Amino acid sequence: MPGERAIQRNKRRILVVDDIHENVEILQARLEAQGYEVVTAYDGEEALRKVSETSPDLVLLDVMMPKMDGFQVCRAIKSSPQTEMLPVIMVTARTDTSDIVKGFEVGADDYLTKPYNQQELQARVRSMLRIRDAHLQLEEFNRSLEERVRQQVKEIERMGRLRRYFSPQLAQRLLDDTRKDIMQSHRREITVVFLDLRGFTSFSDSAEPEEIMEVLREFHRTVGPIIFQYHGTLERFAGDGIMVFLGDPDPMDEHPKQAGRMALELQHAMESISRRWEKMGYHLRLGVGMATGYATLGGIGFEGRMDYAAIGTVTNLAARLCKRAAGGQILAPQKTVARFDDQLKVRYIEDMEIEGLSRSVPVYEVLGLNNDDNG
Repeated sequence: MPGERAIQRNKRRILVVDDIHENVEILQARLEAQGYEVVTAYDGEEALRKVSETSPDLVLLDVMMPKMDGFQVCRAIKSSPQTEMLPVIMVTARTDTSDIVKGFEVGADDYLTKPYNQQELQARVRSMLRIRDAHLQLEEFNRSLEERVRQQVKEIERMGRLRRYFSPQLAQRLLDDTRKDIMQSHRREITVVFLDLRGFTSFSDSAEPEEIMEVLREFHRTVGPIIFQYHGTLERFAGDGIMVFLGDPDPMDEHPKQAGRMALELQHAMESISRRWEKMGYHLRLGVGMATGYATLGGIGFEGRMDYAAIGTVTNLAARLCKRAAGGQILAPQKTVARFDDQLKVRYIEDMEIEGLSRSVPVYEVLGLNNDDNG
């Protein structure tokens, strides 16, 4: 672009346009003595060609010329998006103001009268070049701003794509280069919540595939926003089963309590859905199991495909409790309900033998919020 080339030059380039050679030579000598590079043209057509070829920083343009006069040349320069910001000083020998007014009307930035006053010439040239510099700096700033906006738009689009495959907080961490790589293995205490539709196996044996897909879509549309509302990390969908954990990738002080609240809201949201399904002959209700403990978290998979996962006894316990939960029921071990701070109602069920664990686990049912809970 003309502006970019002008910024890179050490000498400022001035195009002098006049059909009288003597006038051109006078201006050229005076300007070169001040350290400017001078390009010359002797008619309007040549002037426009030199503007395009040499990208000057300023044009000194005589008014009275054959073929194209200075007004026509100035109008052509100012009407082009590539040169509209190029400063033009009109040069006239007339003492009245008609040429000056007309020059400003076609876009001229300043004027000089013949014969030239050396100090006035220098002052007007310096003034126009300062304006030119300001325009170039503004153009550069605008290009930089446009590039930053483009990058931010790309980042937003990338974030949008990531959010379709990862939980929002995980997507943000994946995009945030200033933080430690969250996909690296790390150990942290979390609360894991498993969701599963009771009766789904028998339903899927008798229902049409389109019915099954619509039920799953409605299930996911219902529970997904609630999971994200509580900052849950949705690890995976497995048909009618969903695994969620709270407390990672962003630490959460009260993740057991938050998980309990989330589970209650999920059950409440699914009650009306289950009643409507019942009228359609679909006997489906949500079972929930949850557990709190330490897990190893991070990326699993290979270079072509990575997932974010939690691995440990806590995930197995939550999955086993979900399997034991009846439709509409939320089961949690004593370790989890002890962190509710009496803000959630619970009822002891029994000590359960859990596959993979060496001893029985005291299991409670989460019933609701206590009346004194202001949350």
